[in-house]
Amino acid sequence: MRILVTGSAGFLGRHTMLALRAHFSGVQVIGTTHSDFDLTEPAAVESMFRQHKPDVVVHLAGYVGGIGANRAYPADFYYRNTLITALVFHQAAMAGVQKLVYPFGGCSYPAKAASPIAEDQLWQGYPQPESAPYSTAKMMGVVASESYRKQYGLNSIPLIPGNMYGEYDNFRQHESHVVPALVRRVHEAREAGAPQIVAWGSGKPVRDFVYAGDVARLIPWFIENYDSSQPVNLSSGVATPIRTLTEAVCRLSDFAGNLEWDSSKPDGQMVKVFDVSRMRALGLDCPTPLEEGLQRTISWYREHSAAGTDGIRL
Repeated sequence: MRILVTGSAGFLGRHTMLALRAHFSGVQVIGTTHSDFDLTEPAAVESMFRQHKPDVVVHLAGYVGGIGANRAYPADFYYRNTLITALVFHQAAMAGVQKLVYPFGGCSYPAKAASPIAEDQLWQGYPQPESAPYSTAKMMGVVASESYRKQYGLNSIPLIPGNMYGEYDNFRQHESHVVPALVRRVHEAREAGAPQIVAWGSGKPVRDFVYAGDVARLIPWFIENYDSSQPVNLSSGVATPIRTLTEAVCRLSDFAGNLEWDSSKPDGQMVKVFDVSRMRALGLDCPTPLEEGLQRTISWYREHSAAGTDGIRL
């Protein structure tokens, strides 16, 4: 068996490459990046399938960026991700791929989705406007999955990871999500000997965080055992207040200063937690406790930021 992973140098891609190689013995796991094939170009996508002849594809590639980039270039995010999704599904079907695994983000859920967010809420409202061009382009993979299954028999699986964190994340300022942003900010405050950190809001909003390694380790199971276009949430299902998260990062980072909260700043959406009953009904879970995953993330960030290696996006 030959497994092709698009976007293999990305955050989930790096975890997935490790998980696939650890799980499958005697299987060729091939990673590709944008520098290998521009997946917005039909000829390049066709060439990728012709050259590598995969039996299974784990499709992680996408055109991604921070909230600032999403606001500045919404048409680019819509156009490029629509092309990538459409072309990879089409060529996978044309190439006779046995299985296509398609993870996409929980940001595709409606902005007003009621927590815990179950998979059947996906089409019940519009996503957060700031990232909707990206989010809606990615969620069309569910339509592609159903359509190519019906017409061509392509066995494709949509998966919806929760708020992932872990090693290999994007720690760039103004681009990173809450966990890598906190890890970097607290680390820099500690290094500078800052007396305090001021966090936005009240700390009361609740989120559902999942260690990326847990998500990656489930992908081999879906390759071997799942044959449906019905999406599955992959997350911890644990409700964690932002205050609890922030205090944990400070403690695990050995930050000795004070933590203050600026309640004049907005909290944003108060509760966003994923319903993981469908995942658990399959006998699966994402078991890494938050503090254990945070410790791995903090340790990795310290090592790679100090070394200035290519493994970290600063």
